[in-house]
Amino acid sequence: MSIDPTPPAPGTQAPSADPFALADRLFGAVERGDTEELRRLYHPEARIWHNFDQQEQSVEDNLRTLGWMCQRLFDRAYEIVRRERLEDGFLQQHVLRGITRSGAPFAMPACMVVRCEAGRITRIDEYLDPAQAAALAG
Repeated sequence: MSIDPTPPAPGTQAPSADPFALADRLFGAVERGDTEELRRLYHPEARIWHNFDQQEQSVEDNLRTLGWMCQRLFDRAYEIVRRERLEDGFLQQHVLRGITRSGAPFAMPACMVVRCEAGRITRIDEYLDPAQAAALAG
């Protein structure tokens, strides 16, 4: 996978080779619902895999999924349980917390293995229980 050498857009942050800085930007963007920041963090050819369906999503498919989630889960916050550097990225175990459209509290434990290259995300393997995510559909 070749990395796009295009410089960041004016007013945006340049990619960081530090995987923890990338993690902070990734999860901060989801908390804010900032899909444009997420698009900048993903390599255009990145793939996002989920344990529950064994399927890979493209960047655009993943951004649509995250946009859907952001319309249904408010006051999003990641409670980090564990974060570790990997040779090619990072691992994060967390609990995504928020408030559903009905006003109910929401908590979903998950674990993500994120691979990075040149400060951009090239792959995510995400492990979660889809039964908990189903609470957002109502």
